[in-house]
Amino acid sequence: MNNQHDILIKELIKLLEGGGAHATLTDALDNLPANLRGVKPNNLPYSIWQLAEHIRIAQWDMLEFSKDGSHQSPKWPDDYWPKESAPANDAAWDKTIHQINADRDEFITLLKSHDIYENIPHGDGQSILREALQMADHTSYHTSEIILLRRLLGAWK
Repeated sequence: MNNQHDILIKELIKLLEGGGAHATLTDALDNLPANLRGVKPNNLPYSIWQLAEHIRIAQWDMLEFSKDGSHQSPKWPDDYWPKESAPANDAAWDKTIHQINADRDEFITLLKSHDIYENIPHGDGQSILREALQMADHTSYHTSEIILLRRLLGAWK
């Protein structure tokens, strides 16, 4: 690898992990009271749980698409959003958060070990670079929504 490529990979990892000028997903979810996970304030169509679960599902789909030609994406949009507004219990919440982090870390491993510019063979022009940017953008967008919901619920810094 060359120095410019290494710099790009390092910056993509920072983008995927979040932070810098913005709060991370971990920041957005940190110390969220369990009783607020399923609340939909001000007639909004989603709860923090639904946003977190949506991030998990979409990120998992991007990861699996990037590495597996036989992967079948969920039906859009129905299968990308949970129907229930709250997790069944603390274990379901913890599992979602753990899976978000594990899938992100697996994608970062993929990012470090593949030609990020090469088209994904089973795609229609996507590359690992494109998927990394899309994943970071998607998570960042919904992280800001989580923070907004927390502000509306009076549960943000």
